[in-house]
Amino acid sequence: MDFFIEVSEEDERRERNKARELRQSQWWKNRIGTGICYYCGARVAPKELTLDHLVPVSRGGRSTRGNCVPACKECNNQKKNLLPMEWEAYLAGFGEKKDPG
Repeated sequence: MDFFIEVSEEDERRERNKARELRQSQWWKNRIGTGICYYCGARVAPKELTLDHLVPVSRGGRSTRGNCVPACKECNNQKKNLLPMEWEAYLAGFGEKKDPG
């Protein structure tokens, strides 16, 4: 099943600008103030947390409070443009791999 939708460059640019504005808001500063990654729960310095879109902008996600979460750089880089259900399946795959030895 393919979950990709067509997103225009203009829509993507608009949402990325909204994300920049959101990162300047007091709401975002409070979110990162906890210093906790949404995905792995690691404690990191608040300035090290990045804004991640649960539903990526490139896949039709919006820059809203309900779609943006703080993530450590490692989790954000690994998640890339996956949807939440794809990310969960990706992580579950690590537990299923058997040791070849």
